Amino acid sequence: MLCTRLTNARFLTMDPDHPVAHDLGIWRGRIAGLDKAVTSLPAREVIDLQGATVLPGFIDPHAHLAWTGFKQQTPSIAGRTRIDDVLATVEETVTRNSSPGAWVSIAGYDQRALGRHLTAAELDKVSRGRKLMVTHDSGHGCLVNSAVLDLLPAGIPHESGFLAEGAMGAARALRLPYSQRELAEAIGRAARTCLAEGVTACAEAGIGGALFGHSPVELGAYQLARDSGLLPLRVQVMVSADRLHPVAAHEADGIPRALDLGLRTGFGDDRLSVGALKIYTDGGMMARTAALSSPYEGLDHRGEPQDDPEALAETIVDGHLAGWQLAVHAIGDRAADVALDALERAQRLRPRPGARHRIEHAGLIRPDQLPRFAGLGISAVVQPGFLRHFGDDYAAIMGEERAPWLYRGKAFLDHGIPLVGSSDRPVTDGSPLTAIQFMVERTSESGQVIGPDEGIVLDEALRAYTVAGAFACRWEDSLGSLTPGKLADLAVLGDDPRRVDTSRIGDIEVVAAYVDGRWSPAQR
Repeated sequence: MLCTRLTNARFLTMDPDHPVAHDLGIWRGRIAGLDKAVTSLPAREVIDLQGATVLPGFIDPHAHLAWTGFKQQTPSIAGRTRIDDVLATVEETVTRNSSPGAWVSIAGYDQRALGRHLTAAELDKVSRGRKLMVTHDSGHGCLVNSAVLDLLPAGIPHESGFLAEGAMGAARALRLPYSQRELAEAIGRAARTCLAEGVTACAEAGIGGALFGHSPVELGAYQLARDSGLLPLRVQVMVSADRLHPVAAHEADGIPRALDLGLRTGFGDDRLSVGALKIYTDGGMMARTAALSSPYEGLDHRGEPQDDPEALAETIVDGHLAGWQLAVHAIGDRAADVALDALERAQRLRPRPGARHRIEHAGLIRPDQLPRFAGLGISAVVQPGFLRHFGDDYAAIMGEERAPWLYRGKAFLDHGIPLVGSSDRPVTDGSPLTAIQFMVERTSESGQVIGPDEGIVLDEALRAYTVAGAFACRWEDSLGSLTPGKLADLAVLGDDPRRVDTSRIGDIEVVAAYVDGRWSPAQR
């Protein structure tokens, strides 16, 4: 007897052996069969999906759950385009915080909307002596007032109060860490948002590091969230390479640096596990800190790597030698060169054909870099939402020659490079359907077409958020397609992406999601 049979639906299975089905059976959280194999079997419950379209649950292999959850409850200046309005919001927020020694956090900062960066001196006038941190939307910088600048170690670079990359990490280190309970609740809030968008599994893109870490015991917060019933979907956590330290392992192991006890990719179960080692090589385009081989259009700089390239390479090589899958953050093409050079060196030292290393973002990839990606078997984990929301700006700062190389689609596939879609939430809207629409039409919110030759067909875009996402996270044996034996994670949609106009794909309603065969209505 089946636990559940779902009927009267159009199941787009993403399995070439049985691409479309109308009935699906579930037994103990797994897919028992399709169509004839289950139609006549008795079931404890039969659910009529009333003509809905069902896909494998979407997979988001690059998201920031804790950051998303905290941002959802943080006062924000997003959308304000006048400096006076921003300062008024800051003052109002500070006024509500009556503790003189407290930190005040504000989200939504983006200097592009204001025409310039705010300064610490301007913040001083409205912050009443509180320690103020205004987080840049990119996650690669923050704006602080003099009360924070005065606490920073000597030599920390800042531009009149704006701290980028490592300098931001130094400011974050001044604050007490969040408690595991606070973290678990934030993770739960973000997870519910993901589920409402049809995402049933995701990879948390970096815990424990200087840039995005929230606590030295952050992994425990994910365990607490799971044990407390606050984690309704599957999560794989990437560990920041900041946490590696030298170990005196046996020389035969060849492990120069590791986490305590040798913990690495693969530890855990199908609900919570340790994924890739996250390594940052540069910053972001929004903050103008992505490392390019030529200057930004209209600016006199080209960004910088996060560290000396040789030090970055050593970290990449050491992570590979320690047995990790690597997720290397590289947005600019110069950063991608650093990553590719180091990954080639690592594979020469210890060949691991099945390592499945990934480059996160791959925001600007030159034509000559594509064969190197393919030769190394690297997945490109891109964020189509970046160009949908910020594409006009990104195209402008790259210029006419480089704009077609932004967040590629078709070129990766043409070279045999696994193309993986993700969100990087909360930097942009996390909806997979909105991102899938962009991957096909390559149109920003303003209507500008960016890199039209990089457009892909709908089925390829759907694969990027299902089959390819599962592959990137080493989940292909249990997730990514509606195949008998795999886990019963499903996204129930109000319409069929294959049957609506491309411009309407992002507007399709997510009716519900199933995780382990359990129904969850789409509620945030």
